[in-house]
Amino acid sequence: MAFSIDSALLSAARTGDADAFAVVVGPFRGELHAHCYRMLGSVHDADDAVQETLVRAWRALDRFEFRGSMRPWLYRIATNRCLSILERRGRRELPADFDRIAGGDAEIDWLEPYPDERLSPEQRIVARESIELAFVAAVQRLTGTQRAVLLLRKVLGFTAREVADQLDTTVAAVNSTLQRARAVLDPALPAATQQATIRQMGSAAVRDLARRYAQAWETADIDTIVSMLAEDARYSMPPVPAWFAGRKAIRDFLLSGPLACGWRFVPTEANGQLAFGTYRWDGDHAAYRPGGLDVLTLRWDGIAEVVSFLEADFAAHGLLPRLPG
Repeated sequence: MAFSIDSALLSAARTGDADAFAVVVGPFRGELHAHCYRMLGSVHDADDAVQETLVRAWRALDRFEFRGSMRPWLYRIATNRCLSILERRGRRELPADFDRIAGGDAEIDWLEPYPDERLSPEQRIVARESIELAFVAAVQRLTGTQRAVLLLRKVLGFTAREVADQLDTTVAAVNSTLQRARAVLDPALPAATQQATIRQMGSAAVRDLARRYAQAWETADIDTIVSMLAEDARYSMPPVPAWFAGRKAIRDFLLSGPLACGWRFVPTEANGQLAFGTYRWDGDHAAYRPGGLDVLTLRWDGIAEVVSFLEADFAAHGLLPRLPG
């Protein structure tokens, strides 16, 4: 994605005009934020990384050598800021992956959902596949440098030479790191032939699926809910570490408690996927209050995974704080 820069605005920014600087860097904010989210697995960490990136860019603008675009320079700052953050904390997980890969009783940092509203319509088209939960979760298994190289080369389209310059390394090191990253990442991703995404299904089919799924939850129709799941479907609820695999296990769990509540489901999108803001009836407040943000992974044979983020920020996803009774 290329943006031209008005030379007069850039000159004004270099002389200390904060408004001009905001206009110059404005077109890059969305894609920089998505990049930092892929690197860090956290919207809040991405917020901090982008803010720090822009502060550092502002302070160093007089030393910036303009060669047609600010994009490589801004990504250099943002990527290195993300690498510094990653040095201080562990990777983020989803419950199903953590149980299989890490185990133990260590304190866990959970992957956060990404609000599609953070992206412009153009950016949603470009970034959709690389923002999906399965991809971002798989990226978290890489080292910081592997993440940076993979994302800069394969998602953002920088050349090996550009990436080497951004990371202060060599082209040979970039190519070697990319090979190691792909060796870890590729087996962790669903086969492309098995995954029917929202784009492949078409908006009408997704709307119909969303309507039927929401109605089944709102009427406590367990048979319909289960029938819409793939045989090997997974269901998790971070920050709760427990998760369920297969139709029977999910059915038993839903009948054990969740379906005893009254629900309202509001369709939305997160991570480029079908999602629902779920609201549970609260008799004390005579209203439906947030229960979680459910992000669904769709596949040709049904719903392959539901990740219900119990602590999601509803406002960030454009969802109301409560629904009337």
